[in-house]
Amino acid sequence: MEPLNGNALDSSAIVAVIGAGAMGAGIAQVAAQAGHSVLLYDNRPGAAIEAIEGLDRQLGKSLEKGRITQAQREETRGRLRSVDAFEDLADARLVIEAIVENLDAKRGLFARLEAVCSPECVLASNTSSLSITSIAAGLQRPERFLGVHFFNPAPLMALVEIVSGLATSKAVAASVYDTVKCWGKAPVHARSTPGFIVNRVARPFYAESLRLLQEGAGDCATLDALMRDAGGFRMGAFELTDLIGHDVNYAVTCSVFEAYYGDMRFQPSLIQKELVDAGRLGRKSGQGFYDHGPNVPRPVIHELRSSQRVEGCVVEGDLGIADGLLPRLEAAGIVVTRTHEASAQLPSTRSASGIIRVGDAVLALSDGRLASERAKSDALNNLVVFDLALDYGKATRIAISCCAGITDVAREQAVALLQSAGLVVTPLADLPGLAVLRTVAMLANEAADAVLQGVASAADVDLAMRKGVNYPVGPLAWAERIGLANVLAVLENLQAAYGEARYRPSLLLRRLVAEGGRLHA
Repeated sequence: MEPLNGNALDSSAIVAVIGAGAMGAGIAQVAAQAGHSVLLYDNRPGAAIEAIEGLDRQLGKSLEKGRITQAQREETRGRLRSVDAFEDLADARLVIEAIVENLDAKRGLFARLEAVCSPECVLASNTSSLSITSIAAGLQRPERFLGVHFFNPAPLMALVEIVSGLATSKAVAASVYDTVKCWGKAPVHARSTPGFIVNRVARPFYAESLRLLQEGAGDCATLDALMRDAGGFRMGAFELTDLIGHDVNYAVTCSVFEAYYGDMRFQPSLIQKELVDAGRLGRKSGQGFYDHGPNVPRPVIHELRSSQRVEGCVVEGDLGIADGLLPRLEAAGIVVTRTHEASAQLPSTRSASGIIRVGDAVLALSDGRLASERAKSDALNNLVVFDLALDYGKATRIAISCCAGITDVAREQAVALLQSAGLVVTPLADLPGLAVLRTVAMLANEAADAVLQGVASAADVDLAMRKGVNYPVGPLAWAERIGLANVLAVLENLQAAYGEARYRPSLLLRRLVAEGGRLHA
């Protein structure tokens, strides 16, 4: 009989969780709160009992905060039972493993489970990095094995990656997907490839900030502020890796890099390696990119200010996604004159965008070229390029880079214009794509490759990045807001600037731009 027979697991079915650490205990809590009797096993004597007692304390805190009732606490606690012997798992309908990330250990575990559990029992691993196909290779019935990757903490994080190996039955994957959805989670389907969805697609978020830091674009606090205040991310890369732990984040990057045979898109950072080598692992060690000791002053975020007064500006051509700046300017009393035909000085290429003229200055949304390179190529004196924002109507900060030879007066005029829109202006060195734009373009590029290679659908990739790592918008939906042709142009300009395969555009982006298609139906 096909495991689960293509249907969601009934709440009367027994779920077993192996591994009573933080992740295993969290998964057990999720299943118990959904109505299942849950067996918790750990090979460390007393660990499962301690984990259940800890869960009960957590439920008590939830009760105090009014999140659950006393009855719900008692019902959930009553469904959790520790077991000491493998044989006690025989009646489980679904077994989820959450032990150490070691291939041999997991293979050995599932070989034992296969000998104990019924043929209809589904076996699942919570692995975040190991190949599902590889773990299942020695099983007699690999079709009933799959990955069920929860994110930490499991009771709070919505995303669960349902990962199919080469032999995983489609019916099994669909059943577990529906089961996890009934548990109140947001499941996504993924194929077993290195990093699955989230740990693969998220790599550029860290990598681009690390590269900008290495190249002197700005300091950690300034770059983090831009990702938050302009990009809409909850944290910048440096504060986030300090929170995750550099040993963990660096190890994941190295794992993905090695799994893709040294593909430069996933190249680890020497800056982060140095922190790991020094034992500066972030919050847990007290020092990482930031000093987390007591009474440490907040780091300074670099800003530009102008005392000039701006009365009006002229917009030539279409600003695209940056058009949201204009209502803010008009609300501040700036007279905005629009010229819908692009200036004769602008090249008639797909990478061209509209410009804003204010006094001697010219402002333009970055297209991935150096400000100085673009100023020379497009014959735009006193050019100031500005960065991407999630929402130009609501952003509180914007980054700019200035071309070589810009006059002080022109720089002041550009800053004054952006200030009048209520934006804090942050300077970056003249580097391709600034901060938010190059990061989002690279996230979208990696996401597009994941779709192209059949790892997941576009909808599931975007859902995974929103629910798994709290991105404000899925990278593919964001790319469509910017315009796929514009994203492609940014990537091509980044690749030209660096001369590296790291920035090669996805074939899917090229195809969709050529066809005029969309990533989402």
